[in-house]
Formats: sequence, C-alpha cells, structure tokens
Amino acid sequence: MSALVTLLVAALLTADTGEVSRDPGWPGFRGPRGDGTTPATNVPLSWSESNNVAWKVQVPGRGHSSPSVLGDRLWLTTAVERGVKRTSMYGEDMLAAEHVTLEAVSLDSAQGNILWRTPLFEVDEPAPVHSLNSWATPTPVIEPGRLYCDFGTFGTACLDAKTGKVLWKTRLPVDHQFGPGSSPVLWRNLLLLVRDGRDAQYVAALDKQTGQIAWKVDRPLFNAEGGYLKKSFITPLLVSSAGQTQLVAPGAHWVVAYDPTSGRELWRAHHGEGYSMGSSPVFGDGLAVFSTGFDKSQLVAVRVDGQGDVTETHLAWKTLRQAPTMSSPVVVGDELYWVSDAGIASCGDVRTGEIHWQERLGGLHLASLLSAEGRVYYFAQDGRTTVVKAGRQFEKLAENRIEGPLVATPAIVGGAIFLRTGAGLYRIGKK
Repeated sequence: MSALVTLLVAALLTADTGEVSRDPGWPGFRGPRGDGTTPATNVPLSWSESNNVAWKVQVPGRGHSSPSVLGDRLWLTTAVERGVKRTSMYGEDMLAAEHVTLEAVSLDSAQGNILWRTPLFEVDEPAPVHSLNSWATPTPVIEPGRLYCDFGTFGTACLDAKTGKVLWKTRLPVDHQFGPGSSPVLWRNLLLLVRDGRDAQYVAALDKQTGQIAWKVDRPLFNAEGGYLKKSFITPLLVSSAGQTQLVAPGAHWVVAYDPTSGRELWRAHHGEGYSMGSSPVFGDGLAVFSTGFDKSQLVAVRVDGQGDVTETHLAWKTLRQAPTMSSPVVVGDELYWVSDAGIASCGDVRTGEIHWQERLGGLHLASLLSAEGRVYYFAQDGRTTVVKAGRQFEKLAENRIEGPLVATPAIVGGAIFLRTGAGLYRIGKK
C-alpha cells in the first residue's frame, strides 16, 4: 500500500518545541496518511469504563469531529447549541436549533485539561442537520503552529495552534441538506475542501496563509431528478502514482482525481448513480477503492494511472457484498477491510475484490476503520470497539465497551487511543 503522507513531515515536529518526534501524531481525519493507518506502536488492545482509561473529560457542546493530535496537545471542534429540537424533514429524523456557536477547543493530551476555547462562528437558526450528524463534524487539521477548522457551509478558519488566536476566516457556502461532513486536507501551501451539496458541487483550494481561494473547479455534470441526488460528504485522499500526486475525490455518479496544486482534472470514472457518500477512499496496489453511497452501495476499485475518462478502461472490480455508506475502509498489506452500516465486517483482496471472510459484529457502524500494529479496529455506535487481527482468517482479539454514542472516528497515537463519544472524550491507555 502506498498512500501519500500529506502531513507526515510536518507532523514529525512537535507543536511547541520543533523537535523531531518518532510518532507522527494524528494531524487530521484518518491520521498521518489520511487512510486510517498509522506507524504508532504500543497501541491499546483492551479497555472499558473502569480499565485502561487514563482520563475522561467532558467537552463543551456537541460534535462528531475526530481529535487531531500533535505533540502534547490535541484539538477538536464543537457546536454549543441553543434551543435544539427534533423535527422530521425529507422523511428523516433531523435536528434544528435556534442558535449554535461553532468553536475550536485545545486540550492537554496527557491530562485532558482544556487549554483554550475559541468561538469561531455564531449562527442563528442554522440549516438543520441529520440526527446522526452534527454542526461540528469535519475534523480539523493541525500542523506546527497552525490549526485549520472547517464547518462546511458555516465557515472555515485558521488559528494559532498554541493560543487559539484567529488568523483568518472565510466561507465557501453550499446546501449540505443533512449538515457538513467532509474534512479539510492540507497539501503544501493549500487547504483542500470538497463541497458537494444539493445546489452546487465543487472542489476548492485555499491559500493556507491567507484563506484566499487559490483555485476552484466544478464537479462533473450529470442528470439527476433532484439536488439531493447530487450531494456527498467524502473527505478526499492524496495519493502518489508514477511520481505524480493526485487528489482522489469520489462524488455522486463520478470519481475524479485532481492535480492538488492547480485543480486540473487528471482522470474521472463513472461509477453509477450512487450519491450521499459518507465513506472516504483508500489506496492500495495502484487502486483507489471507494464506496458509491446510496441507494445500492458498492465498493469500486479504479486504477489511478489513467488520463481523461477511464470508465471503460480502468475500473478494476466492484462488489455489492455488504458495502458501507458511512464508514471508510482500510487497507493493510494486500487486504481491504470494511464494515457495513449494519455491522457486517468483511476482508477481501484489494487487488481483485475477492472476499476472504465476513463476520457479523452487530450494531450500527458509522465511524471509520483504523489499523495499527497488524490490527483492525471497528467502532460501533453503541460504544463497542471490536479489534481483529489483520489477515485472511478472521481472528477477534478483543471487544471493548465504553459509554456511547460513538460516531466520531477516533485518533491513534503511540500508547493511546482518543475516543470521542456523546459521554465525553477518553484517553485510552495509561502509559
């Protein structure tokens, strides 16, 4: 497997001292490689509310963003809500609010103490979000000295990572319908954002120093009966192929790879009529693998060495076998691991899609899979984490439970797992 390490060099520096660290931390959504894998060691295997918990703290407000960790600090975003009411919209269970304050929060990763809170956006009567979502779902990105927070249509901000001072703010609007979900990605001097809404679908890059738009490109056109069939919530993945860096960004009907420096389209493939994807892509053996979302979810693998429309030439394989719509898969060696929303875990050959095993874990699975030290971690909404040995034979190593709900994808660093649930933020691992 060969995913581009988007922040690895930067993450090798601690936020305060600039000294080299052996652990790259967890600088953004799905870790230092953006694909759910990490070189961290001494990762906890077993825990419970009363065992192997270093600390548990309450975070003000509510949100589903992952913690971003660098050195001895961690950062996350949250929404302090006022006047929240459940309502039915589009045939779905939704949350409406009179007002939300969208904040960034920094904590001491060793003790869990809150170091600072910075309100970023005050929003009266914000667009409602799905009851499984929040107004603070995109994961922030950290690099030495700077924190980048995105709240989708509600705004994007850059802060001084140590003090919480706001350096710039901007807004790239879109109608998410169910609330924001796509996390930002850093590439060199650019902050990359995917905005796939009902009203507009585009990918943009901001100058990370100023917040000004460096480039912005529309997504491919396609026919759909309604705007809700055009939206998506994926976080894109940076990959390297033949010495070229690509930003792979699936969306409704199409998956597209862009040159992250300029926004130029490198290739595209039509995957069908899937939409509203919450699952982000992974990369292995020259293949970008992604879920096609609703209505009939598939896992699709596309070779990334093409140019132009590669639909007829570069689609490597597809499978309908328990494909997720929400959680993102993970690649370990030559194997691809994924879990359906309903909790059916699968392992297959990333090169061919051939299934090696499928096992019922049970429960709703929304958080993305993670892998460390030859293990795969599966996170259920009810607070259970199932740990499986990576391999072609199913071997469950542990089943752990804390108080849920667990929707946010956790963060893994050497010796610790940071789990954010509705009950609080946990540091798992006492050493």
